Amino acid sequence: MAVKIRLARHGKKNYSFFHIVVTDSRSPRDGRLIEQIGLYNPNTNPATIVLDGEKALNWLNNGAQPTTTARRILSYEGVLLKKHLQGGVAKGAFSQEVADQKWAEWKAQKDNKVASKKQSIAKAVSEANAAAVKAEAKVNEERAEALAKKRAEEAAALEAAAKAAAEAAEQAIAEAEGNAEAAEEAPAEA
Repeated sequence: MAVKIRLARHGKKNYSFFHIVVTDSRSPRDGRLIEQIGLYNPNTNPATIVLDGEKALNWLNNGAQPTTTARRILSYEGVLLKKHLQGGVAKGAFSQEVADQKWAEWKAQKDNKVASKKQSIAKAVSEANAAAVKAEAKVNEERAEALAKKRAEEAAALEAAAKAAAEAAEQAIAEAEGNAEAAEEAPAEA
């Protein structure tokens, strides 16, 4: 029986996540499994990986073969490095303490790299939000200026119309008075 460490797809359409499983190579992708050793969610940035490193290492030492993607995930989490270091300890190249120290140093570097990536992503998001707020404030200011200008033009137009109506009324009154005087003078001359 050939044992594989591979991914089993779960989730929904266009939003899948994967279980990292140990299974018989002849079983279907999402079929019968021997053991689930972790989760992989590529939908987050950076991708979320939850892996039981000790179980994965045990299965690798017992002959389980990871698929290409599973191998990359195991390498990213340091399981393959730990296996390599244990091989050095078994050959007597160095002691277990040295191997543990090398793995701890590697893990610290990896954690720092992941933390800095998360921090840079958060910073980029906050900068993008600040830029969006500034752009929105600028657009709102331009709209307010345009609205104030339009209202001023409407007020000026109303004032001009009222002034023109007042002048027309005065002119009409003056003409009416002029016609009344002319009407009074005409019968007096006759």
